[in-house]
Amino acid sequence: MGDMANAACMADGFDKIQKLPDPVAGCPNFRRVPGFKVYCCGQPTIAGFEAALTKVCGDTYPKDGPIIWFNLRQEADVYVNGNPICARPPNKIGEYAELGAITRDIAKANEVEFLNVCETRAKENGGKLKAVDINKTALEFEVKELKSLSQVIEGLKEKFPGLVHWRVPVCNSAAPLESDFDIICKTLVGTAINTPVIVNDQVGLSRATTGCVAACLFKELQISASFEGLVETVPGVNATLLKTDKYVMNPEKDTLFRGEFEVVKELIATLKDGAAAKNNADKIIDLNGTPKTGGTGIKQLRENIAESKLSYEIMDDAAQAFLKTKIMDNIQKYFYLIVFAGYIREAAAAARETIEADKKAAVALPSSGKCSIPATELKIGKTFAAFMEENAGLRALIDTGKGNLQWERDIPAASLANLESLAAKDFQGNLGKIIHDIYQTAHVMFGDMPQGDHKKRAKYRFASKTIMRILPAAQKGEVEKLIEGKKMTMDLYEILGKCTWVQPK
Repeated sequence: MGDMANAACMADGFDKIQKLPDPVAGCPNFRRVPGFKVYCCGQPTIAGFEAALTKVCGDTYPKDGPIIWFNLRQEADVYVNGNPICARPPNKIGEYAELGAITRDIAKANEVEFLNVCETRAKENGGKLKAVDINKTALEFEVKELKSLSQVIEGLKEKFPGLVHWRVPVCNSAAPLESDFDIICKTLVGTAINTPVIVNDQVGLSRATTGCVAACLFKELQISASFEGLVETVPGVNATLLKTDKYVMNPEKDTLFRGEFEVVKELIATLKDGAAAKNNADKIIDLNGTPKTGGTGIKQLRENIAESKLSYEIMDDAAQAFLKTKIMDNIQKYFYLIVFAGYIREAAAAARETIEADKKAAVALPSSGKCSIPATELKIGKTFAAFMEENAGLRALIDTGKGNLQWERDIPAASLANLESLAAKDFQGNLGKIIHDIYQTAHVMFGDMPQGDHKKRAKYRFASKTIMRILPAAQKGEVEKLIEGKKMTMDLYEILGKCTWVQPK
């Protein structure tokens, strides 16, 4: 998106944006990832920025110490009277928007232009700026103060001079670009293990959670390279218990909730130490997820794929087309997070093994000879993009494999043969038994779904598709023409009504 002149002004904040307990005023859904000095949130107000930074520092971390803040939004932001307003295409108003290939340079340029556009609009409207909320409700603000996001950050540096704010624009559903992972790593190289890292998007949902997972995986590199050798010298400590590559998920979970997609299975078999990389990623994803998986957040990046897949079964065709793309994008994201975990594992091992000879004596532990390298001195030998070039087959693997899911449940062969036989013998005469047997089959096929509206809709949709599948040829042809002409839909009652009351010509 680069057309700021025609962009709509959309208020970032909205009613019920806060989805977590214990809110930080002005900073939506602020929380800390358990076990890491990594924090996640939505777009703060100016006061919310300061409140979040003050909470991160607490009573111990110096306010002039380094603090890394990643903004993962694609949208340009300005602040009107201390509250964030973003630029959106007029046809993409709402909580989520995919804005295409937005780079950091584009985002920065858009921000400058959007600030000028807002100043002009307010000046031409008697000092008032028109905007909308995420529900497209019209808003109007008397502009008393107007600042760009960059100007807000510069103001914060008066109290927090060590603050580094970095734009890494990523899309909402698919994986960050390989270069995005490298920007995060490059920014974190040279920081200490206790350097706070804050990641935001608009609400504190998918994009911010993804960035937090990447940041936590980098912190794992620091922990591994800095402390692994040291921990092994402590009597009575089983170092294997501290490693996330030993993480085991609940085996009773459904395979999709465990992330066992076909393309991920292929990845594990292809990537060096693929199973350990998946364990690393799963543990960190769980810590960044909801309380039920040990986190403090809102989105569970892996289990959200499975939940979307369950929703897919109850939606109409148009909604399914949209959701199918989203599911495949999220599988791609999960795939890349596992690959990034593999890259981090390799980088940690290389950092320990390739330290310069003249420095090795200073960091080697006398009892074991292993190195304990200060986090601020860690170096990464190759970029993630270079790692992907060395493993270029992984790109093709996810591009071709992300859609390798069973999108529709298979009707048992015996049940289908029974229905086809009943329809062939006497469709009208056997219609009552046909409907009974379709629903009996659906009851068995969707037995894993909990009782409720979702299950009813899934069974009804299955019944609609199945009756269409077994219609006699003449009736099927006419119904298909009516559906194609948008004179009816693939709905069980509509199909039955047509076939019962109207004889095919």
